[in-house]
Amino acid sequence: MREAAGDPDVVVVAVTHDSSAVVEPFLRALPAALDGLSSAHVVVVDNASSDGTVKTARCLAPWATVLDAGGNLGYGAGLNVGLRHALGRRGVLVLNPDVVLEPGSVRRLLDAAETEDVGIAVPRIVDTSGRLKFSLRREPTLLRAVGEALLGGHRAAKYPLLGDMIRDPEYYVDGATADWATGAAMFISTAALDSVGLLSEEFFLYSEETDYALRARDAGYRLRYVERAVATHPGGAMETSPWLWSILAVNRTKLYRKRHGPVSSAAYWAVVVLNEAVRAALGRPTNRAALRALLRGRAPVPPRR
Repeated sequence: MREAAGDPDVVVVAVTHDSSAVVEPFLRALPAALDGLSSAHVVVVDNASSDGTVKTARCLAPWATVLDAGGNLGYGAGLNVGLRHALGRRGVLVLNPDVVLEPGSVRRLLDAAETEDVGIAVPRIVDTSGRLKFSLRREPTLLRAVGEALLGGHRAAKYPLLGDMIRDPEYYVDGATADWATGAAMFISTAALDSVGLLSEEFFLYSEETDYALRARDAGYRLRYVERAVATHPGGAMETSPWLWSILAVNRTKLYRKRHGPVSSAAYWAVVVLNEAVRAALGRPTNRAALRALLRGRAPVPPRR
């Protein structure tokens, strides 16, 4: 991470919130992950952590800029704080603070993002055991919402018209494209960022990466999968947290409404409500919380510490 005159080639932006348990491996992996770049800068935006995250980050990474967001702004808004602070000449990599990148991964993402009409590049994401995680997605549609409600997400994924998730391991090869991908690690070229702008701040958490990738596609940019850029990401908190699952469910309908008319949006909302209601009847607390949030018409506020 040598200093260079003017802006660096790449800026890495991560948003933390009570991330002290995961930020150390994240930061320790970054210098090797940035190998092969002529210049880079790392910006960590902290969303009101109370567990020593800021102190840990500044101690472990004196080469990074650590910014106080001034509150828990949400993921998209936190990223925008970092993007307003610094932009790379060639692109920006946005990361979750629990991602561990393998050496050389950022350069591979940069090279892919600058290829032809590609504007967004995403890595191969694996779990802590090294197993592939299915991170590529199709655009949300009413038919896919119905398919997932009737079949469940994993079974519906077998049929492209009926499922958002791409779960065929053979699809996950270098150069594969998708409508969007999970936002744990996403490289955005400068050209795409100039065309699309900053991330939406209306979602707080979840759906901001979907919104951004679809906006980039609207502007003529493709999202490309880079198999040789590898990111370890444990994830999984959403599936056990009623609060996070509620945000996900509400923001699914908000995103759909943003891109479609009132009749189609009302039908989509009704299908999502039915999906959550059926699973809530089975006694699942995450789905009960999501159903309440959908009927209220708003995502729950962050829990107070």
